[in-house]
Amino acid sequence: MALSLLCFTKSIAQVSPRPLYAQNIKKHTSTKVKPVSTRSKTNTTDQFKEFNKLLAQANVLYTPPKGFKEIPAPNDEDFSFDYALQLPGQDFEVWFQVKSQKQNYTSYEQGQYDIDRETENPDSIYINMSRAQATAFTGERDNFIRSIPVNVLNRYKADAGKSYLLNLLDFPATKHYKYALLIALQRNHTGTIMAVCFTNDKGPEFFKNVDRANNCLKFKP
Repeated sequence: MALSLLCFTKSIAQVSPRPLYAQNIKKHTSTKVKPVSTRSKTNTTDQFKEFNKLLAQANVLYTPPKGFKEIPAPNDEDFSFDYALQLPGQDFEVWFQVKSQKQNYTSYEQGQYDIDRETENPDSIYINMSRAQATAFTGERDNFIRSIPVNVLNRYKADAGKSYLLNLLDFPATKHYKYALLIALQRNHTGTIMAVCFTNDKGPEFFKNVDRANNCLKFKP
């Protein structure tokens, strides 16, 4: 049972931001300015550009995890995700889905006293959304599910969350991976984050990779 939340038990590494520039306090001393690399800008994919827009809409911060490589995310009638990463040389990849709930919450507030309208509270949408996605992966309605503890949610600036440890159906779309850990996080009145990590081996190395992959996303304070 502890395995499904093992990825949440480690502390998120806090990296102090480097200054944008260092001021030279010596007078009359010339300093050499290194050219700024534009490689990351020129190599930005269309997929990442669209993902970046969704991150902004949902108030989510993204820090690219080291060692991972971007791959095309599935986007069809079976599986619709926004961004995906692969760990080269290992049977591991992760798919991300980010959704803003701001507009939905505004509509909910406006219509909650209208007896002719029945609108689901957007703050609970993540539950049905993650449950439906888990069922799509396994073909089962009853999947292993755990609520994410409050102290872990705080690390991601989230208010609620669920995790599912899944035995996958043999799908070409999932590249015939055997197992997955689905994680859904929700920030009240703001948005949802879903991450699905795939593997063929549920050993300790998988959960280390899960930790590396999922620490890259969190809601803004």
